[in-house]
Amino acid sequence: MYSLLLKTQLQPGGLERFMEAMRVNAASSVRDEPGCLVFDVIRDFSDPDLVWLYEVYESEAAFEAHMLTEHFLVSRPLVEPLILSQEVIEGEVLAFNGKRAG
Repeated sequence: MYSLLLKTQLQPGGLERFMEAMRVNAASSVRDEPGCLVFDVIRDFSDPDLVWLYEVYESEAAFEAHMLTEHFLVSRPLVEPLILSQEVIEGEVLAFNGKRAG
């Protein structure tokens, strides 16, 4: 499995607007893309404008397909102006563990 961990520093006070778009993108990704297994958005306790995205896909090809979806493309112009910086770690999931509520 292919995964990404994105450290996303937002402009001060940009979290609410970022989340308006990201909630739709994240939920649509898991719901509508068979290759998207996880798309979590995490707010850092140390900084209210620091957000982590954790995404897991069946393959890198599934991630590439994600970047062509309507929900991803619609979200980009909404979130990009809010992002000051973003660092990306790409990796292979070696142990997929977790229990999902709901």
